[in-house]
Amino acid sequence: MAIEDVAYEQIRAAIAGGEMHPNERLVEADLSARFGASRTAVRTALVRLGQEGLVEHKRNHGAKVRLIGELEATEIYETRAVLEGLAARKAAIVSTEADIEHLRELLEAIQQKLDAGELTYASNLNAELHSTIIRIARHSTAERLVGGLNTHLVRYQYRTILQPDRPRKSFEEHWAIVDAIAAHDPDRAEQLMRTHLEFVIATLRLPLPPGALR
Repeated sequence: MAIEDVAYEQIRAAIAGGEMHPNERLVEADLSARFGASRTAVRTALVRLGQEGLVEHKRNHGAKVRLIGELEATEIYETRAVLEGLAARKAAIVSTEADIEHLRELLEAIQQKLDAGELTYASNLNAELHSTIIRIARHSTAERLVGGLNTHLVRYQYRTILQPDRPRKSFEEHWAIVDAIAAHDPDRAEQLMRTHLEFVIATLRLPLPPGALR
């Protein structure tokens, strides 16, 4: 992998993982020291990330992590609903017994985390469940597009778990999706996935509970 590509992957992962926050300034010298890359490699990486919409460049102000507003987040989830609905449909057609077993193991792990009140871990496992369904679907284009969309949603990743009762309802929705995939019912799997993500969108529009971090 070229040096420029390494710097790009490192900075992109830091943004997608939440290590760099929305509106945080991206100073070439600091990034060069942090990632052990040349200023040229960092500059090239920031241009690429700007083209992806992860970084914003302003004249005389340099680069910063772009803030994704709630309207854009809603649009991203709407797009995900279509793509992941398709993936759920495909998964229902091609899934194997081993695939279903893996999905059920993830559901059991999510339930354990919910029972223990470990909501952040449960949310991470929810994301893993979604990505696993896409992998099972063997639809590389949907996997690539959803992966790109998800890098923009770090600010909203844990919003839904802050709403009372939503984690349990989300779990029930995930369980129904897996049941439809296991039953090899593509129509139902697609509809349930779309409905699940529509509920996520509706939850994002709710005000955060008092004391919740934005």
